[in-house]
Amino acid sequence: MATTDLERQLVTALEDAARSHGIDVVDVEVVGSSKAPVVRVRIDHADEGVPTISLDEVAAQSGWINEVLDDADPIAGSYVLEVSSPGLARPLRKERDFERFAGSDVSLKTFAREGRRRFTGRLLGVEGGRVVVECGEERVSLALDDIKSCHVRPDFD
Repeated sequence: MATTDLERQLVTALEDAARSHGIDVVDVEVVGSSKAPVVRVRIDHADEGVPTISLDEVAAQSGWINEVLDDADPIAGSYVLEVSSPGLARPLRKERDFERFAGSDVSLKTFAREGRRRFTGRLLGVEGGRVVVECGEERVSLALDDIKSCHVRPDFD
């Protein structure tokens, strides 16, 4: 989930263009120093029926992503652009992501100022606009806006 204003701005700019390319912008992250930032863009196919995006497909999509970021010009100076697939520990940020990956094990962090902030368990999906996770015997329901980050926990069995 984009957590800074800059990341939200980049996600918005990229999502507008991604639709016409059949791409889903999974996540955008800006890391590194302000003098040498790295913009990481994770993409996948918008069509859930298509297998995970390949390296060749990622390379083919990098051109328009670079153009969109150049046009938006949100970062003063130069930056490094990294475009990749979401990987095994795929981040979840949109309601449809939480629906699509229902049944998966997840690791989730919230913006909570009090009480528990981290949850690990089985994603049950979305009910009434809230993300539901089963953590052992406990069932937790969280507003999407309260979720700071959520990642699928890879199953290597």
